[in-house]
Amino acid sequence: MKKMFSILLVGIIAAGIMAGCNSSVDSGSKSNGDDVVIDFFHRWPNEPRKSFYDQKIKEFEESHPGVTINVDSVLNDSYKEKIRVLVSNDGLPEIFSSWSDSFAENLVSSGRIKELNDIMNENTEWSGSILESQYAGFTFDDSTYGIPFTVDGKAFFYNKEIFEKNNIKVPKTYDELVDVLEQLKSAGYETPVVEGLTNAWAISHYLGTIFDRVVDPEVREADYNLESDTPYTDEGYIRGLEIFQELTGFMGDVSTAIDHEAARNMFAAGEVPILYMQFAEVGLVQDIGDVDIGFFNFPEVTDGAGRADSLTGAPEGWMLSKDAPKEAVEFLKFLTSEETAQEFTKADGQLNAVKNGVTEENTSPTSYEAYQIVLDAASTSPWFDNAVDITIADIFMRGGQELATKQKKPEDIMKEVQKEAAKKSE
Repeated sequence: MKKMFSILLVGIIAAGIMAGCNSSVDSGSKSNGDDVVIDFFHRWPNEPRKSFYDQKIKEFEESHPGVTINVDSVLNDSYKEKIRVLVSNDGLPEIFSSWSDSFAENLVSSGRIKELNDIMNENTEWSGSILESQYAGFTFDDSTYGIPFTVDGKAFFYNKEIFEKNNIKVPKTYDELVDVLEQLKSAGYETPVVEGLTNAWAISHYLGTIFDRVVDPEVREADYNLESDTPYTDEGYIRGLEIFQELTGFMGDVSTAIDHEAARNMFAAGEVPILYMQFAEVGLVQDIGDVDIGFFNFPEVTDGAGRADSLTGAPEGWMLSKDAPKEAVEFLKFLTSEETAQEFTKADGQLNAVKNGVTEENTSPTSYEAYQIVLDAASTSPWFDNAVDITIADIFMRGGQELATKQKKPEDIMKEVQKEAAKKSE
């Protein structure tokens, strides 16, 4: 493993989190005579996904007499905290959702996650139905610990009508992007690009992509994994923070006061021409307004040492606790079947990692276009806040907010990052 498993702030958060837990999630697998109880934990308590999974549980229980599935769900940040507490106390549910890459790797480092190679080899028709490219984020030391289910990517959504009306071309370089933003301001859009900067994760998505453009990939990987002798000293990080700060100058004061959902609503209403969003948000935009959506990747930074056209985004998937019973394995296969995948995308709009799970029939033309962008990506970069040590990610995310409000300079943030990285590398 590249990283040792660490539990963050457990002493502070454990009491509050555990008090709010469904007791069934924490108690492990239970047997009542011949009956089996499976605890199922995911991060989607909101509609439509909550009802989708409630219905899938009902269907599985009806087809598997004697199996009861207890479900619990909380939103993103709470989910991250809670799953860390559960794995530290050997209280993992039998099946649960997980981000890929470093987030999954840290869980695997606990030694409490089921290795899936044998299960996959026993049923290659099932395991082979998953897009092969999506397994990498759940595979460590040649062992796979998660089955990918959703896929996603991050791109600039733009209002095609506004671009066409003002004769604006899609930018291919960062300098051209700045020119586009200036043209939009001249056309009367005081805030040509917007973001909800009160959401730290939204800042992390920007920074992760920008660093991928301006920092040499080998240097960046060594820094992210704290394997460098002098971590985070590359000048590309300063350049990346300067780029982010320059972009926030086009976002207006409103961006420092709103969250990403509010920013998305502004784009959907046609109030702002550009917003950096996940493809999973296409349906949410279409539900609100009637914007003709176009996409362009974060453009190449011509003087950058990084990758010019990688796509930020990563799959999410399902993991099993080490001692999960065979019934939990069957539920995992049920959740990642072609039938479930097709129903999922039709109901939720989210793209999935199952072959034939996304079709022109079960999704909108715009979402299908986004799906092709994910499939055609030459390379991908994981979400920044899942790719680096969480303490270091927090410094960058908080620093991004301070850059937007001009409270700090890029050099100030990097000094703090370097100090923390050096401490963790000791």
